Amino acid sequence: MSDAELVLRSTRVITEEGTRAASVAVLAGTITAVLPYDAEVPSGARLEDLGDDVLLPGLVDTHVHVNDPGRTEWEGFWTATRAAAAGGITTLVDMPLNSLPPTTTVGHLHTKRRVAADKAHIDVGFWGGALPDNVEDLRPLHDAGVFGFKAFLSPSGVDEFPHLDQDGLARSLAEIAGFGGLLIVHAEDPHHLDAAPQRPGPRYADFLASRPRDAEDTAVAHLIDQAKRLHARVHVLHLSSSDALPLIARAKQDGVRITVETCPHYLTLTAEEVPDGASEFKCCPPIREAANQDLLWQALADGTVDCVVTDHSPSTADLKTDDFATAWGGISGLQLSLPAVWTEARRRGHGLEDVVRWMSTRTAALVGLGRKGAIEAGRDADFAVLAPDETFTVDPAALQHRNRVTAYAGRTLYGVVKSTWLRGERVVADGEFTAPRGRLLTRDH
Repeated sequence: MSDAELVLRSTRVITEEGTRAASVAVLAGTITAVLPYDAEVPSGARLEDLGDDVLLPGLVDTHVHVNDPGRTEWEGFWTATRAAAAGGITTLVDMPLNSLPPTTTVGHLHTKRRVAADKAHIDVGFWGGALPDNVEDLRPLHDAGVFGFKAFLSPSGVDEFPHLDQDGLARSLAEIAGFGGLLIVHAEDPHHLDAAPQRPGPRYADFLASRPRDAEDTAVAHLIDQAKRLHARVHVLHLSSSDALPLIARAKQDGVRITVETCPHYLTLTAEEVPDGASEFKCCPPIREAANQDLLWQALADGTVDCVVTDHSPSTADLKTDDFATAWGGISGLQLSLPAVWTEARRRGHGLEDVVRWMSTRTAALVGLGRKGAIEAGRDADFAVLAPDETFTVDPAALQHRNRVTAYAGRTLYGVVKSTWLRGERVVADGEFTAPRGRLLTRDH
């Protein structure tokens, strides 16, 4: 172990080969070796003995709305990345909307990067946006290093980010396929949404009826058809409807280049338990019934659904009114995503290796971050240290999000994040943060 300045030792290290007792050697921010537990520590190297706490690769969250600049009162890079670090996330990719300006031109991307540069406690990358009128901006954004392009197939909720109709989807997807890019899609069909009953008020059942499963199913089917026709690579965002799973499974079997994510709230919360007026549970598409949730878990287990990301979409508390029709739709989940998913995963018989695959390895692969997502030689020394059998009760006052609104308030969760490491440097431990040391990432870097 000559190439090491730091050694992290644990009886439980999650590696590509499984969980084992190991010593992980780090030099200049990179993992140089994963060695036997009792390997000799070289002279001059610092040993961090983690005991029985689990050492896992830092999570990679590819679906985060930071909203900075422009709506920084909703969230910001300083607060969002602190919350992420507190939850064991070491890399996030920021969505192109809800900030002002949206990330839809190279100039707007530069604005976003300038704002984030000295505020990032973890590594940050950026998605671009695909709008009806910015097809000519897509290749320049790709060349500038965005990880892909976000599009809505129904209204986004903010006027500055209009959705694509089917002709617009075809134009944008053809352009993106031409340079080998990735289109990530909010898949709800606007015609089905318009036809659904719209009853304002505090009843969650009314809100759920206004965002029916067939809106997702139809939009996913259209996306699959377009991807197949254009040989394009597409990704379905925040899938909530289990009815779309057979379509997706068949498309994958047919060789369509499609991947799919779901979110902690769809996996851990159910429609039956949402109190009327509790719009901290509102998101689009919505949290659905327990039977639907069971099928999402099955799809994760069999690979139909590839990964789990937060879709952290915060707002100020005043926008979370008790009218589900007008309240802002978004759930804040960065800090709690790992324990929330782990709590339910362990109840259903899954292991931490599964959680790492869904929330780190596959998300890193989705965006092509070859140095992230695993504990192996040559990867960045990004880690989370987790006490998986310890529990805590969610106290909104303990969250790092700018607006401490959470659907998880009062829940008891398994999995306490003891510390988070970025390129071999501890960035948070027991609630204490270092100065920001995150980097701004570009595609392939």
